[in-house]
Amino acid sequence: MANVVMMLKMVMALVVIMAPSLGLISWVVGAQLHHHVVGDDRGWDPSSNISTWSSGRSFRVGDKIWFAYSAAQESIVELKSKDEYESCDVRNPLRMYTDGLDSIELVEEGIRYFASNKLESCKKGLKLHVEVMPLGKPVTQVSGVTTVAENSVSIVADAVAPTTPSGSVQLYGNFMLLLVGLWLCSCMAF
Repeated sequence: MANVVMMLKMVMALVVIMAPSLGLISWVVGAQLHHHVVGDDRGWDPSSNISTWSSGRSFRVGDKIWFAYSAAQESIVELKSKDEYESCDVRNPLRMYTDGLDSIELVEEGIRYFASNKLESCKKGLKLHVEVMPLGKPVTQVSGVTTVAENSVSIVADAVAPTTPSGSVQLYGNFMLLLVGLWLCSCMAF
């Protein structure tokens, strides 16, 4: 009996340790935060249709937007106003992002404007305006129709499924295999 209790404690410890990496904590508490990868698989690229990507998406306080791009070819600027955004005036940005993979947390309501630092790319549509909505009732999309869900604790993920399995899938599979192995060991102990 002591072995079973010890095994259960080990399993619980593993669950607590591994829960954040598996996304279990977000699932349990019903967190509504999203990670939006701008341009999906193509990322922030002149060949991406950023305006099509952003149409119909909802951005909320606490969400993160991710820009993935070639730092050797592009950088991203955050602009102050709609006028600068529409005219692609990138001479005096609020911020400049140059890492090639930038995560930007949306910390307050309002509209934020992002554009390529290259005038020609911006003029060709490599720019994004993000209207950040307050954290509140989740918005879900069904067949292109946006509705507000009553008494809901989660919303549909905004990211497109990856074309290849991610590391989290492998991690989850390994975790499940470990749990089955521990269960079998505890059964064989009797």
